[in-house]
Amino acid sequence: MTTTHYSEYLSTTFGLLLLQASEHGLTSITFAKDESKPSLSNLHTKNTAKQLIEYFAGNRAEFDISLDVQGTHFQQQVWQQLRQIPIGETRSYAHIAQQINNPKAVRAVGAANGRNPIAIVVPCHRVIGSNGSLTGYAWGTTIKADLLALEQSIRQRNNAN
Repeated sequence: MTTTHYSEYLSTTFGLLLLQASEHGLTSITFAKDESKPSLSNLHTKNTAKQLIEYFAGNRAEFDISLDVQGTHFQQQVWQQLRQIPIGETRSYAHIAQQINNPKAVRAVGAANGRNPIAIVVPCHRVIGSNGSLTGYAWGTTIKADLLALEQSIRQRNNAN
């Protein structure tokens, strides 16, 4: 059985994003250097692009996107916990490890966080060091800080309404 892979580029103030999906849901969001891959969009890439545009404009706090993410059971547990972190808030790697009932797995949580294929929607940027530092992020701590600042403004706007 052949699986069709869909992709769509989205230019944002944070950089060029490559959205990829299967017939079942979104499979990845990555930052791209250029539009070197051909685009073939589907409902999942279009829906993701629409919601990301709203998010970057400060008008969306939560995503409603079908996901088709491949990973180990442990990675899936970590990624599910990431989706539970409210917008504009952060959690430590240790906190995530405790939430999945594996408090000694702090380094493994960090590794799973780093392998998250769906940036922003599965908000790995909301995970920080226990001392509050903005530890590693695949696209740099500047983008991580900017995403967190955007989310603080979205949270403040939502709280004011």
